[in-house]
Amino acid sequence: MYIIKNALVNIKRNKGRNILIGLIIVVIAAACAITLAIRESAEKIIASYEEQNKIEATISLNRESMMQEFRDSGKSQEEMINAFNNIANVTEEEVNKYGESEYLDSFYYTYDLSVNAKDIKEATDSMVKETTTTKTETTTRTQKFGGSNFPGMPPGGFGGNSGSRTTTSRKTTTKKTEKIFNEKADAGAFSLIGYNSYDDMKDFINGNYTITSGEVSSDFTSDTCVISEELATLNKLEVGSTITIVDPKDTSKTYKLEVTGIYKENTDSSNDMSNMFTSSANNIITNVNFVKKVLAGDSKLEATITPTFIVKDSKSVEKFSEEVTEKGLSKYYQVTSNLKDIENATESIKNVRVFATTFLIITLVIGGVVLVVINMINIRERKYEIGVLRTIGMKKRSVSLQFMFELLVVCIFALLLGAGIGSFTSVPVANSLLANEIANANSKYENVFNNFGRRTKPSDSDSKEKVEDKRDEVTENQEESSDKENTKEEVNEATSESTKEKQDNIPSFGIAKVNKIDSINAVVNFKVLLELLGIGVLLTLIGSLASMIAISRFSPLNILKERS
Repeated sequence: MYIIKNALVNIKRNKGRNILIGLIIVVIAAACAITLAIRESAEKIIASYEEQNKIEATISLNRESMMQEFRDSGKSQEEMINAFNNIANVTEEEVNKYGESEYLDSFYYTYDLSVNAKDIKEATDSMVKETTTTKTETTTRTQKFGGSNFPGMPPGGFGGNSGSRTTTSRKTTTKKTEKIFNEKADAGAFSLIGYNSYDDMKDFINGNYTITSGEVSSDFTSDTCVISEELATLNKLEVGSTITIVDPKDTSKTYKLEVTGIYKENTDSSNDMSNMFTSSANNIITNVNFVKKVLAGDSKLEATITPTFIVKDSKSVEKFSEEVTEKGLSKYYQVTSNLKDIENATESIKNVRVFATTFLIITLVIGGVVLVVINMINIRERKYEIGVLRTIGMKKRSVSLQFMFELLVVCIFALLLGAGIGSFTSVPVANSLLANEIANANSKYENVFNNFGRRTKPSDSDSKEKVEDKRDEVTENQEESSDKENTKEEVNEATSESTKEKQDNIPSFGIAKVNKIDSINAVVNFKVLLELLGIGVLLTLIGSLASMIAISRFSPLNILKERS
């Protein structure tokens, strides 16, 4: 207790020196608060981005390995084509086997099947034209009798006739087949693409496709589809129309699809001057259930399966690739991921975090050195006081604790002041970073919502109307019943059901939904304050280190002799 009282007295007695130490710590604390706040903001942005953009892995053709093997074996071009055709596609059973992994959060896949269609034209700038040409040939033949034509005959011949004329006509019909095509492009076929969830529809999520009419059906078991604007325009189709899919190997087998939406492509391929139509013009987008129905009708058909695996973290990507290889993935395939894309996208934010961390370390080092120097000067000025305390019997440890407590008290007050200044200064910077990220995330979700054709979301007013209707119904029942407690429970149940229904009607679309935040009240939060407290304790220990060493080396008698 004496140590604490004496320390507080000395703090009041040496105001000038303690104010100087406090100002230094305030500057250090403010700088640390700013760097810690910015660092935490950067970590939140990175975490938010990684939450929205999961690490995805897929199985793709390893063309480099395949071509290397073809070159080494000395195959001709025809042999290469035959060898390529013999490479088996990845099956659904294999995808399910690969998906059972501890390194994954989930997985899904799409089907892609080439089909024909009845009564609709494919969007292509090639066509075959047949022309019919009819040609009539007329032949005239003339013969003369008598006159100079036949010597010895009387002029005018027999009967006075001078000659005879014969006319013959022949009609010839020819058919000519002529192919009219755009030499810059090749004709395409219909692609029936089946999805099993919104999460896998990356073209809509990323904004490559946008629904312009109707919507993408949320029922992934129905016989529905969405088609391109070009295909719809060419065949005069609209939402509600029915198209007929034809088995390309058996034209007697047909399947009907209802058009629930029409989309347009927003990618660079729409700017290709060499094609009349975009690359997705002949894509008919449906669900996996329908594609399987077509495949079940003909065992000769074969679809391409494209799996997508959601990997838990960056460290699991390589482990998952090795596991898939061990499970029997063909050497002609490989596991690829978007890990590099995610790392590149957050590289600038990570640089900000590294800069903040580096600046924090430099600040602590400089601050610690300055405090050590000031404390050494302080110890030299108070040598006589130390000698007196040691002479009256105070132990070295107690004297060191007194000096440490003095510095700790000054440090705590200075840290609080520095934290306030740092919070005020860091709010504009950190809020700007976080606000932009939140706005981008919310904007992304709204855009994706529109891309799927979902332009009307369940609103708060809809939920309120349902609750009010329930309240009116309950009020009527209340007049007939005195059980108010049960009535209240019914109202609460209606409110919770309405809220749950509202939430269930909004799909995730494969991205994280970020709650809208109008402002961030405190960037220097409790975590930052704890870190600042730890910094304060560290600075106190560093600053007290000089006093501890000096006090342990001082001799009370020598100090008093020097004083006398």
